[in-house]
Amino acid sequence: MSNDLRYDGRVVVITGAGNGLGRSHALLFGARGAKVVVNDLGGGAHGGGKSSAAADKVVDEIRSAGGEAVANYDSVEDGDKIVQTALDHFGRIDVLINNAGILRDASFAKMTDEDWDLIYRVHLRGSYKVSHAAWPHMRAAGYGRIIMTTSSAGIYGNFGQANYSAMKLALLGLGNTLSHEGRAKNVNVNTIAPIAGSRLTETVMPADVVAALKPEFVSPLVAWLAHEDCSETGGLFEVGAGFMGKLRWERTLGHNFRGRSFSPEDVAAKWEKITDFAEANHPANVNESFGPIMAEMGKPGKGGNEFIDADEATSAAPIEMTSSYDERDVSLYALGIGAARNPAEESELGLVYELNNDGFHVLPTYGVMPSSNAFLKLAQQGHKFPGCNFGFDRILHGEQFTEIVRPMPPRAKLSHKTRVKDVFDKGKNALITYATETFDEAGDLLAYNEMTAVVRGAGGWGGDRGPSVEVNVPPDRAPDAVIEEKTDENQTLLYRLSGDWNPLHADPAFARAFGFDKPILHGLCFFGYAGRHVVKAFCGNDPRRFKNIKVRFADSVFPGETLVTEMWKESDNRIVFRMKVKERDKVVLSNAAVELYSEIPKAKAKTAAPSAVAAAPVAGPSTADVFAAIGAYVEKTPGLAAKVGTVYQWNITGPNSNWVLDLKNGAGSCKPGVAEKPDCTIAVAESDFIDLCSGKADAQKLYFGGKLKITGNIMASQKLGFLKDVRIEAGAAGTAPAAAAPAEAEAAPVQPRTGPVFAAIAARLKAGAEVGGVLQFNVHAPDAAWVIDPGKGTVSEGRADAPAATIGIDDEDLLALAQGAVAARDLFQKGKLKVDGDIRVAHRLDALTRLN
Repeated sequence: MSNDLRYDGRVVVITGAGNGLGRSHALLFGARGAKVVVNDLGGGAHGGGKSSAAADKVVDEIRSAGGEAVANYDSVEDGDKIVQTALDHFGRIDVLINNAGILRDASFAKMTDEDWDLIYRVHLRGSYKVSHAAWPHMRAAGYGRIIMTTSSAGIYGNFGQANYSAMKLALLGLGNTLSHEGRAKNVNVNTIAPIAGSRLTETVMPADVVAALKPEFVSPLVAWLAHEDCSETGGLFEVGAGFMGKLRWERTLGHNFRGRSFSPEDVAAKWEKITDFAEANHPANVNESFGPIMAEMGKPGKGGNEFIDADEATSAAPIEMTSSYDERDVSLYALGIGAARNPAEESELGLVYELNNDGFHVLPTYGVMPSSNAFLKLAQQGHKFPGCNFGFDRILHGEQFTEIVRPMPPRAKLSHKTRVKDVFDKGKNALITYATETFDEAGDLLAYNEMTAVVRGAGGWGGDRGPSVEVNVPPDRAPDAVIEEKTDENQTLLYRLSGDWNPLHADPAFARAFGFDKPILHGLCFFGYAGRHVVKAFCGNDPRRFKNIKVRFADSVFPGETLVTEMWKESDNRIVFRMKVKERDKVVLSNAAVELYSEIPKAKAKTAAPSAVAAAPVAGPSTADVFAAIGAYVEKTPGLAAKVGTVYQWNITGPNSNWVLDLKNGAGSCKPGVAEKPDCTIAVAESDFIDLCSGKADAQKLYFGGKLKITGNIMASQKLGFLKDVRIEAGAAGTAPAAAAPAEAEAAPVQPRTGPVFAAIAARLKAGAEVGGVLQFNVHAPDAAWVIDPGKGTVSEGRADAPAATIGIDDEDLLALAQGAVAARDLFQKGKLKVDGDIRVAHRLDALTRLN
């Protein structure tokens, strides 16, 4: 056949070729045009004796089939003589199959020096001598193929074969090293671990099994590895009985103590992780083996103790959670933090009543609740963060930061990613900061939280104490606004319905056991009071301009106590405040501030569904967006360049771009271009780079997979940990990717469809439809106002002075109602149709459906 693999003109040397595997290899090569040197000392299976008969017989078989072959009877320890035979008869050597072997099986207790030495001389020294003699000729020719023969005993070990196992595994190491040294000269070296019937296996396997394990089932793999078309090198293959498979090393991700002192007890505590193959990598060479370890050496260890492993905690992948909430949860939370205590105060009605005609708004401090409750649910199930070996009984809520990207919707399905951002050693105690990103169903960031916990008794390892600068200190003047509000005696019981399951906040006996006269308020309860007071004082009870809040918890609050929030306006968008308990004159919230948006943030415009004609790709952050965000982070982080002291060259592919992150000179910079002398160069595809920076990809997995290439100072790449704190948004660079331009364009304003609807209602009124009294329709998204006056028989735009009922409805739902696609009662029950005044009106609105 024209596509047969041939070896015409190639010279193949095979040791131990008088029987078994060697004979099978020799016959196959000879049949396919190779010139074969059949080496066999002619000794026994245990190393004794000598004879030329075995080699001569194989040579005769090859010649009888029309091939070329010559015999050699030297010991493999005289490897230069074997190679010289090839040179003398054929003038070259192209392929070497190190196959010769013997057995001297004995248990280790009974093994003699002769048993050990003879196995060493034939297997390891013999393969070395023949390979060493062939090596310069192959290098000079720029071509060579060497096959080492190891064994499953060498790979896995086997009782009674300590000598054989040791030499066979040593052959794998020899072959692997030669594969590296020979690569540049096109000398490929591979290793096989055959399972075949031979003189060596007939002593350890039943006769019927030996008969089934034909050597002919091994030789085709050897022939392929020896062919000029095969580029494989450094491989290890198990082969036999028709099976062929490649082996590789596997290593657990393990645990790194980061250079800090540790004890045997620390090793025992981490043993499960050290030996866990659930996640593993597969180093293929020394660089891939040492690289991650050496890179970790470049990271300053954060330290820890039996309670906290700061390095493991801060380097662990985020924990992902999901949750959902609806109008009931939002209203119950608002009541739990004191909203609408006076039902007649209409300005707070929209915080607790989803049918409020002026709109229903979610208090911004609720932004901490969905992720907090999801996290607590995991804790109840026994889940712990890696590196955090403490229970909730040690935790006190120290600080809270909550940022709302845009007003939270009345109901939502959310996903959360929580990681340990920082760990600090405060002496007796430790501080640990959990950072959580919350995303809506579209995958857009909705809220961001940082919860800093005091872990009692978990400090004292001599680690970083963290920042000590006081922030958000009130000015030395009278506050610009003060709100005083008394909590109810049952405030703890009401708030706990929003997800607080700690008995310290509900059970008097439990509270007394912890030294309190009665249950105390959850810190996030009076945190919510504070946020609501700022909204009331500076936002007219409209929480939609609220951006973020940061507080430090300073003392406990008991239900029934009076909270006093003192507020200082630093600017139109920033308020510093503190909260006290009036009865005890104790500060309970300190170092606190709220930031406001200048305008109410709007949700991203939803891109229309792609048409069948041209489906536009979903826009996401580009490489330029990522580096713009990095540049902004560098600019607002003084001292970062001095701390890192490295110039990074980023070479991005697909599409190609080059960026220089200079964290060595001056205050640091990030700009497109090529650095003259970068300290560390990183090459990665754009898609992998964006996934890496957004937390969707793991740097170590990209590195091991060959998708992230680092040259220069590899340890310097470990100083880029700050990238996980960079907030990335699409379009941050000022220009969007060309392919995504349609999705990034500002959405055209939605045109109201109310005019035709109310024109049809007017026609229905003239036909005698009854709707009761004067109706005020307030239509939303987009906004419009219409008045139906059945007494006058008119329908007009505007607002009525004293309507019998006011109806709130979205434009889309109004159209569906008018078309008869939905019933008024269904809309009302789902909260999509809101009626103030005569609620019976809702049951008469079906008279206005199925309009023409």
